[in-house]
Amino acid sequence: MNEFTEILQSATASVEGSYFLLRIDGGSPISRERIYCYELYHQMRLRWPIRSPYILNGELDKRAHPILRDLGIDNVTPDFLVHTPGSMDGNFAVIEVKNTISPRGVQKDLDTLDRFVRKAGYKRAIYLLYGREATDHGLSRIKEIAAERQSLEPVEIWIHPEERKSAMHASTLCIP
Repeated sequence: MNEFTEILQSATASVEGSYFLLRIDGGSPISRERIYCYELYHQMRLRWPIRSPYILNGELDKRAHPILRDLGIDNVTPDFLVHTPGSMDGNFAVIEVKNTISPRGVQKDLDTLDRFVRKAGYKRAIYLLYGREATDHGLSRIKEIAAERQSLEPVEIWIHPEERKSAMHASTLCIP
């Protein structure tokens, strides 16, 4: 899917501030990953090619999938999957989205991305960090946490620091 990078960049550039920080009556705005993901899904779907063999799914529950059950990854639910339903050959991209960095959370997300590439044959794994921590410092923290792993299939780190600007590919992690 050659146009996927362009779709992701264009869609992230269209995410407005109210999806980065949710205003709360009587309180300070807060970041909510689900709100951001719903809007990103909407913006990506607006740009999705009409006749593409791939579809975009958000948080697709894989518990009833017999092949993924046999691979031991039926209990993992990534934020987004780009795939061809009904064909393991159509597994294109798996995406995890985060707005905060914690060692436990990053390890869990990297594990999910690694397992979907390694076991289910997804061609791209994307870790999208948005908001306040989508900085060079945040990227360094993710790299430090990833360095504790024994192995890691290639994972693209994308950062989306501010509304109305495209997310950028910042680095690719890989530990052979």
